[in-house]
Amino acid sequence: MTDMMKAVRLHTFGGPDVLVYEDAPLPEISADDVLVRVHAASINPPDLYLRDGYRALPPEWQPSPNFPLILGTDFSGVVTAIGENVSRFMVGDEVYAMVRFPHNLMTGSNAYAEYVRVPASDLALKPAGIDHIQASAAPMSLLTAWQFLVDLAHDAPNPFQAFPHEPVPLDGKTVLVNGAGGGVGHLAVQLAKWQGAKVIAVASGKHEALLNDLRADIFVDYTKAAAETVATDIDLVLDAVGGVNMERFLPSIKQDGALFLVNPLGFSGYEEAARRRITVSTTQVRSNGAQLSAAKGLLDNGTVRVVIDSTYPLAETSAAHRRASEGSIQGKIVLVAA
Repeated sequence: MTDMMKAVRLHTFGGPDVLVYEDAPLPEISADDVLVRVHAASINPPDLYLRDGYRALPPEWQPSPNFPLILGTDFSGVVTAIGENVSRFMVGDEVYAMVRFPHNLMTGSNAYAEYVRVPASDLALKPAGIDHIQASAAPMSLLTAWQFLVDLAHDAPNPFQAFPHEPVPLDGKTVLVNGAGGGVGHLAVQLAKWQGAKVIAVASGKHEALLNDLRADIFVDYTKAAAETVATDIDLVLDAVGGVNMERFLPSIKQDGALFLVNPLGFSGYEEAARRRITVSTTQVRSNGAQLSAAKGLLDNGTVRVVIDSTYPLAETSAAHRRASEGSIQGKIVLVAA
């Protein structure tokens, strides 16, 4: 093995064209790390925000990193070296992970590369029933849906609220997923079904066949009807879209129900929610190899399926980011490294 690899690096913030496919130093691992040969990496919204320098944030919150950066948190690949303290993995293992998130939120986690250094605690064996492309598409979206709906599994302070997020029992409940065709949304639909919920999937009409295939009980095309006027007596709304007017769902939710916000910025309905006795909650997804291991069987046996929007060679990451910026994504966009 040489001491260099190919990677997609960022030398300045900007649009998709600032992503440069070039030579970069091979990562060095510590005693608690694993070095992985990346076969595929997927694109997530934080990749786009960091590439752009988080311009939507106030200036004092924007990053001032040391360039060059390598973006990317999610990957699937094969272990090529292990640190001396690592006992759960061996060279040759097929693995997948979300790397050091949110710790590297402002600096990148280096998955857009031929090799990536990963803390062993972030890592899990890849489900044997799916390929590297599908496995690379899972981690951030799956962990987000899992930590919202199944198990938070950490006690780190919540950056968005004073109390910890708590998933609610879903067996026999009615759950509405807004943004059900996207990366988090389509996995949330499946996890809610797995837990015994009746699921209302809200997305544009292009996603109807997919969401019916993923066993959503009711599909609402938001371009034809406002979901909050169609759906009533909801136990839980998971809003995976965010943006303006998230509080519009509150009248559709039962007393003592819940509204979970994947992106809570801009929500202004806390007083109304309190009057209606509705819990509004959110959380920051965190890397967790144990949870990816727990979900492995669901991916293996097809209970949960990862949908791929499109794939691009690692060398064409700029084009993949342009696709990601177009919107109307169905599932995940994946970069193929090997």
